[in-house]
Amino acid sequence: MGKSIKQRQEALTMPSDVQSNTSLPFLDVSDPAFSIRSQAVAKARDGSWCARTPYGLAVLRYDDVQKMLRHPKMRQGSYRWPSHNDVTGNFARWWENMLLSQEGNDHARLRRMANPAFSPKLITSLKPRFEELANRLIDDFAPRGECDFIAEFTEPYATGVICDLLGLPIEKWRDLADIAGDMGLALGVTFKQDLPRIEAATQRIFAYAEELVEHRRKEPSDDFIGTLVKANQDRSQLSDQELLDMIVLAIFGGIDTTRNQLGLAMVTFIEHPDQWALLGDNPDLARAAVEEVMRVRPTITWVTREATEAFTYNDLQIPQGTTVHLFSQSAGSDPAEFPNAEFDITAKRSPHFGFGGGTHHCLGHFIARGDMTEALKLLARRLKNPRFNGNAKWLPDSGNTGAVTLPIAFDQA
Repeated sequence: MGKSIKQRQEALTMPSDVQSNTSLPFLDVSDPAFSIRSQAVAKARDGSWCARTPYGLAVLRYDDVQKMLRHPKMRQGSYRWPSHNDVTGNFARWWENMLLSQEGNDHARLRRMANPAFSPKLITSLKPRFEELANRLIDDFAPRGECDFIAEFTEPYATGVICDLLGLPIEKWRDLADIAGDMGLALGVTFKQDLPRIEAATQRIFAYAEELVEHRRKEPSDDFIGTLVKANQDRSQLSDQELLDMIVLAIFGGIDTTRNQLGLAMVTFIEHPDQWALLGDNPDLARAAVEEVMRVRPTITWVTREATEAFTYNDLQIPQGTTVHLFSQSAGSDPAEFPNAEFDITAKRSPHFGFGGGTHHCLGHFIARGDMTEALKLLARRLKNPRFNGNAKWLPDSGNTGAVTLPIAFDQA
């Protein structure tokens, strides 16, 4: 008999001597019903710093995640996610070749191109527009005392921010949000079964990127896309395909993660109403609230690395080519680092790993922190006593997670 899909996945990402190490716990993160916040993960973390999974090793503890993020014998490993799932196609090509999957000189060159769009100075200048957008969206549903928080706030807000940042027409927000939502299914454990929707969305976003490039070539500008188009005049600096790949990353990455993370923030605060009331009375805590939410309920529940050569860590032989998933969700609740891990926006904490780390630290962390801070500040002031108002629909609780729908009710301030 042939090997199962899970057996093939494990063989691809974890050499046989690691697979056969039965002293390590096993976590089946490929199961859509698996929760990375489960007791199974907590139990595995109590007994071992790492576990086996169908996708490779999982690092579970805070100190080990921190060290592995910067380990000199590790490279970014997410580029293999399509092959882990036995997937090819347009999304796989883009994912395996875009900025986040590159290393060395190519990574440094492409990151240098993208940096101007995500500078702290630029983000600070956009904060009044974030506030204006958030207020306008809240105005639309506040009189009703209820809303679908994803459809009526996080989707248009995250998309509107990216439209502002990249100089895109705000009228396109609905289409862009739908595209980002469908593409985002690729980052969860149901990747292969959702492939038709993912591929269709990928084709749409590349067609949109091509239109933007053509428009900027006819009407040059100094915004992010205009700057990239100018750089593309020297193909050795930025090729035609790299230009499109960069634009797609900026649109997709900025929308998908912020939408999901703001939804998870609202869920966390509904479960901790005293903290929401505290934030409403103390808006200066909004930045700390973003960090605390990302510690306990990150949308990106793991980041990935790959061993570039064999090495030993914590007495475990890690062969070259081993895929290593760093469980930021598990690390954020590790009792060894957070003995009092209860959600508390006033607590002084060690840094979370919601934005990764090392040379691949999230390029857009300034924009994400800035727009989420302004959103939470206003939401907590204007929506009192938020509560669930029906059943939410969820992505799987591992990989990239979040609410698809989130009906809530609230009292107006």
